[in-house]
Amino acid sequence: MHTMMLALTRIVQEVSLMDEPSDQVRKIVDSISEVIHIDVCSLYRKNQLGEMVLLDSHGLVTSTAIKIPANKGLVGLVANSRHPLNISNAPAHPDNYFIPGIQEECYPSFCGIPLVRFGEVIGVLVVQSRNPTRLDDNDEAFLVTLGSHLALIVAAISPMVKQLESNNLRVAGFSGAPGIGIGSVHLCVRNCLNVTIGKCKDPLLEVEKWRQLVSQTRLQIKAEQDSISLDYSDNVSGIFEVYLMLLSDPALSEKILSEIRAGHNLPSAIKLSTQYFSSLFRAMEDPYLKARHEDMTHLGNKLYQVWLSDKSSLQTDDFPADDGPIVLAGAQISVSDIASIPIEKLAAIVCFDGSVLSHTAVLANAIGVPAVMGVGEIKGLKTSELVIVDGNTGQVIRSPNELLLTEYEKLVTREKSFSHELDKLRDLPAQTSDKVRIRLMTNTGLLADIKPGVKNGAEGVGLYRTEIPFMVRQSFPSEDEQIEVYRNVFSAYQGRPVYVRTLDIGGDKQLPYFPITNEENPALGWRGIRFSLDNIQLLMTQIRAIIRSAQGRDNLHILLPMISCTQELDQFLSLLDDACKQLYDEGLNFEKPPVGVMVEVPAVTSQLHYWKHKIDFVSIGSNDLSQYLLAVDRNNPRVAKRFDHVHPAVLHEINRIVHTARECRLPLNLCGEMASDPVAVLLLLGMGVRSLSMSSSKLPRIKWLIRSVSIQAAENFLQQALAQDNVESIRSLGASTLKNMGLSALLNSDG
Repeated sequence: MHTMMLALTRIVQEVSLMDEPSDQVRKIVDSISEVIHIDVCSLYRKNQLGEMVLLDSHGLVTSTAIKIPANKGLVGLVANSRHPLNISNAPAHPDNYFIPGIQEECYPSFCGIPLVRFGEVIGVLVVQSRNPTRLDDNDEAFLVTLGSHLALIVAAISPMVKQLESNNLRVAGFSGAPGIGIGSVHLCVRNCLNVTIGKCKDPLLEVEKWRQLVSQTRLQIKAEQDSISLDYSDNVSGIFEVYLMLLSDPALSEKILSEIRAGHNLPSAIKLSTQYFSSLFRAMEDPYLKARHEDMTHLGNKLYQVWLSDKSSLQTDDFPADDGPIVLAGAQISVSDIASIPIEKLAAIVCFDGSVLSHTAVLANAIGVPAVMGVGEIKGLKTSELVIVDGNTGQVIRSPNELLLTEYEKLVTREKSFSHELDKLRDLPAQTSDKVRIRLMTNTGLLADIKPGVKNGAEGVGLYRTEIPFMVRQSFPSEDEQIEVYRNVFSAYQGRPVYVRTLDIGGDKQLPYFPITNEENPALGWRGIRFSLDNIQLLMTQIRAIIRSAQGRDNLHILLPMISCTQELDQFLSLLDDACKQLYDEGLNFEKPPVGVMVEVPAVTSQLHYWKHKIDFVSIGSNDLSQYLLAVDRNNPRVAKRFDHVHPAVLHEINRIVHTARECRLPLNLCGEMASDPVAVLLLLGMGVRSLSMSSSKLPRIKWLIRSVSIQAAENFLQQALAQDNVESIRSLGASTLKNMGLSALLNSDG
């Protein structure tokens, strides 16, 4: 048995190192046959119709594609029972399914092992022998153990199954920007992180080269900003400003100079500094902050490309011969890559590694270009290859046939018509059909997010994250440095409310210059208001900066993250009083801002009655609240599918919060992904939520939903949903409700 375990380890390691699915499958069946000295080893993968598709076989004749109908045969029996089947005479079994031509009848011995991934059978491993006897118990145990490992590998082979079924190869990712694009691929290459570390002979010369490089890069970014902003000046200019701001940040320059002083040449210093800041953000669990690692990578690439005097990151075969629509594809697509393509020619964007919260996605939404992110490296993808990019479902379709192309072209036409109708709603109120007004606001934290929100009709900022100025520096930002950043959002939303969340640092959001000892459970650790109150000097500086940056305006609201007890609230309010007194004494004229708490920790709900005379509003943070209620990390792939904010427990808790806030006469807002989920929005309207905050790209569709429904219909749906005990039933009811209202288009575009 020890020998078999060594063989198991070897098989899993060798298969995992292979790139091509066909090679992986062949290695699996050949290796198993060799280890247990068996005549036949076959691997089946379940497709979307429930059929079992034979991926490959050692021993059977498989000149044509083989499928076993859903729930048929011994393979279907193994899948349905979710239990191994080990028999000596397969042809005599009542469930045997005969497939002519593959000579399976020559191998009567049969042992099938279900391959299970996240509780679902995704395939079956089968071994067969000419000798009509049951497989040895040790061999069966080996296959069961191996099967648990193979399930992880086979789960990734689903594109291969689809390729066997048709000529269309689909690659799944995440929707970065809605819409459908059809065009020829253009691969963007990445250079910065491929630099070989080298030494410099003259550090002073390298420093001078760095200063020249900064000037040249700034000029190029400004030129790109001008070129892409001619028709979209209100949408995209802020994104380029972020890169210019990062380029001017003393933290980046100091890091580059420190690497040069350590003896590295300029390209190496760029690489090491880019890796440093990128890794800092990548390690964070907060999806929004994690996505900021891409900004540093993009800027590092841009610096390196300018150093090479390369004006574009595109390959040398820049444009297709037919001069048709272009699909930019690559590990990450920067704003510089996008700026290098005329907007009218850019059909879509595909990022292998990109995040849905990256600036690439923000820009794609702003200019109306479909984008799919996080698809992983697409093997064999070549420049000029025709692809369909479905930003609604997060899919890339390679080698589409004529029939599929025709269908998607029809969808493109319908999408354009739908988007045109949504554009007409921009200046109309978010008001239900029975005249109930809903306030729609946006979430932001970067300059790039501000203008798209204004363009899409946001009535304010429901969540302004203040972490970024603290994350990108080598030391705590000064009061004046924070003011310079915060002032932009108050100016953009003059006369509209801005809810500024105080520093939500700690736990997964580490500061490079203030390391926190690793915690076993960061989500329940030293973060949010807990961190800020323990570092009260930082909080005092931030409060002063926030109030000063909003001076002369009445739109500031202060929002406290991760509050869980009265002591934390009282301590903050005392500090706010001290800050206000200081500023009054310094001659500043302002109104003391209203203060509210984020309802993220479930313990808050029961304490709102105690706090009703201490706070001015509440804001439900639906993402964290759902995670804490369900004990599910939505960023953990092993449990992420269990996360759903329309889970009955979440709905009942939010309903309770809404009723409690109403009893306490506290205005309530909800932010997070729930605010942009059409089914969830219907439920929230039924509960009485009248203020929602979401990403700017979601605003038009949610406004259309609100203007199409009545509160009575939402309340009826809520009562049905609250009677359900599972997510699936609630989702099904929601889909039926939206379809009956004529809003089925939202079901395909809420990702």
